[in-house]
Amino acid sequence: MLRLGFPVIGVADLPRAVAFWTAALNLVATPEFESSIWRTLNHADGSGRALGLMLSESPPEPRPRLHLDLFVDSTAEQRDEVERLVGLGASRVDWDLYPPDPDFVVLADPDGNLFCVVDLSRAPSGSQ
Repeated sequence: MLRLGFPVIGVADLPRAVAFWTAALNLVATPEFESSIWRTLNHADGSGRALGLMLSESPPEPRPRLHLDLFVDSTAEQRDEVERLVGLGASRVDWDLYPPDPDFVVLADPDGNLFCVVDLSRAPSGSQ
């Protein structure tokens, strides 16, 4: 049976990406399939794989068709998490496609890969 695995992010600096994403999402790097071009990050509670990081020579896309949405439950939590992620090495993105009163904030990881921090209390469906 075919099953969905987990997202994989292409990165230019594997150690830097491991440091950022483990701190950002409370993940742990595991020796599972570890190599000079690959790292698997698992949930810290032992519940399984969460994210793959793969060395890539291609540049990040300025408007990626696929990206990560990270969820928070309130506007205050969104503000705090955005500040925490920026402190870990993320950068704010001057996103020209924001709708009026957006429920998300666009950030870039240290490699320039875009992701969003979404406030579910303001999301259109309330539970995306």
